[in-house]
Amino acid sequence: MPQTDTLQHLDQVTIIIVTYNSAHCLQAQVPMLSGAAHVMLVDNDSRDDTVATARALLPQAQIIENTANRGFGAANNLALRQVKTPYALLLNPDCNLSPEALGRLVNFAKSNPETAIVAPQIVDPKGQLDLNYRWPNFSWKAKGPAAEGPCCVGFACGACLLLNMAQMQQVGFFDESFFLYYEDDDLCTRAFLQQRPIVVVPDALAVHASRGSVGGQFRWRSEYLRGFHHAQSKVLYAKKYRGETAANLLRWRVWAAALLLIPIRVVFFSPPLIARLAGRIAGLWRFTSRQATTK
Repeated sequence: MPQTDTLQHLDQVTIIIVTYNSAHCLQAQVPMLSGAAHVMLVDNDSRDDTVATARALLPQAQIIENTANRGFGAANNLALRQVKTPYALLLNPDCNLSPEALGRLVNFAKSNPETAIVAPQIVDPKGQLDLNYRWPNFSWKAKGPAAEGPCCVGFACGACLLLNMAQMQQVGFFDESFFLYYEDDDLCTRAFLQQRPIVVVPDALAVHASRGSVGGQFRWRSEYLRGFHHAQSKVLYAKKYRGETAANLLRWRVWAAALLLIPIRVVFFSPPLIARLAGRIAGLWRFTSRQATTK
C-alpha cells in the first residue's frame, strides 16, 4: 500500500489503547503509532512506568490518567466519547497491527458504510491462526475453518476492533457493568441484535500475544484479577441475555467447577493458576453477595 494511502487511513482513525501495568508492551506499538496523528492512551492507574514510557515513545498521544482502575469498558468509553474521526481502532497493548493491515480494515469500512465493526484475523506470535470470531453464545455454536474472505459474524474479539463511529452512535459504547471480560461480547451482541454487520477481514492480520499485557512483576495479582472479574462477567452476560434462571444455573456450575479444581491445583502446584482460582471463587462470592443485597 503506498505511503500516502497509509497516512490517509491513519488520519481517519483514532487509535485507542487502554493500559494497566503495560509498560513492557509499548515499544512494540511504536512502528505503527509513531505515524498516527490521533492516538489516545487511557491508563487505569498503573503501578509501573506505563505513563512515563508512553510519553517518551508516543509524544503525540493524548494520555488520560485515571486515578483508579475503572475497568476496560469504562476506560475505552472515556476515549470514545472524545473521538472526532470517522473510525476508532480499539487496540490492546499486547496486540500489534501494521499500517497496511489497518488500511485494509478502513478500506472495507469505507466501502461498506453499514458495517458497525470490522475486525482483523488474529494470529499468535508464531503466526498460528486464532479464530477470534464466532456467532453469539446464545445463538448456535460456530463450527468450521477460518474465514477465507470478508465474513459476517456475531462476535469478534475486542483485542483489535475498528469501529464505525456513525454506526456505533446507534449501537452505543461499552456497558460499564462489565468491569473486565465479556464487554466485547456484550458490545457485539447489541450490534448483532440491531442487525448492524460485524465483519472479519482475514487478509488484515493482527499479532496478539494473548495475556501479554499482564506480564511483568504483577503476574500473580493479574491472574487473581483475571479469575475475579471473568467469573462475575460470565454470569452477568448470561443474566443480561438469557435471564435470571440461566444465570443462576451457570453460577452454580462455575462454583462447582472451581471447588473441584482446588485439590488438583494443590497437588499440581502452580502459583499463577492457584491465584486465578482464588480470584474466581472470590469473584463469584462477590457477585452472589451483590445479588442478594439488591433483592
